Amino acid sequence: MKTKIETTKAPLPGASPHSQAIAASGFIFTQGCICLTPEGKLLEGTLEDQIHQIMKNLQAILEEAGVSFLHVVKTTIYVTDMSLYGTVNTIYASYFSAPYPARETVCVKGLPLDAKVEISMIAAKD
Repeated sequence: MKTKIETTKAPLPGASPHSQAIAASGFIFTQGCICLTPEGKLLEGTLEDQIHQIMKNLQAILEEAGVSFLHVVKTTIYVTDMSLYGTVNTIYASYFSAPYPARETVCVKGLPLDAKVEISMIAAKD
């Protein structure tokens, strides 16, 4: 059994065939988030601003599911250039405390709307 999670405090999928998040078997699986505003516009600004927007989107989705960053057990980060890793890592770390989630960072050729970073999360609902 799976349950769709949706909030207007983060960008909605629109016509794309996916959900913001799915709750299943005690876990919350988020969509991959890029730096879209809740209205669905690509955020202009610094890389730091963009990463904070991604984290705010994920926070809103997690909160709608009844969890927080404290419940996150796994993240996947996609970057289009490994030179972004240090900045992403610093901002990402500011949203978590030990024990940190398991994580991988993957360098990819491209992301939707030419975004530079995309992050998805899995949280355990206790």
